[in-house]
Amino acid sequence: MPAVLILEAMAQTGGLLLLNSVENPNDKLMYFMSIDGAKFRRPVTPGDQLRFRLTLLKLKNRISKMRGEAYVDGQLAAEAEFVATVVDRREEEE
Repeated sequence: MPAVLILEAMAQTGGLLLLNSVENPNDKLMYFMSIDGAKFRRPVTPGDQLRFRLTLLKLKNRISKMRGEAYVDGQLAAEAEFVATVVDRREEEE
């Protein structure tokens, strides 16, 4: 599995974590601002099952910092820190 797809999957999982940590998540959108310290520890090959563990490190003034880890068979395959912001969803004008 390409590294960029591992990061994308981690980011999507982090999005779920973040939106479940705010009030009225259906009225919010999340935008990623940065990915820091991405490290890939082992290759992920076809048939491997990735398990993600994301931890919300900080949520202040709509800015969040999360740490993500991807595991295969209990071994760390990748890790990164993500910074994201939560904004209000605008209603579509009719």
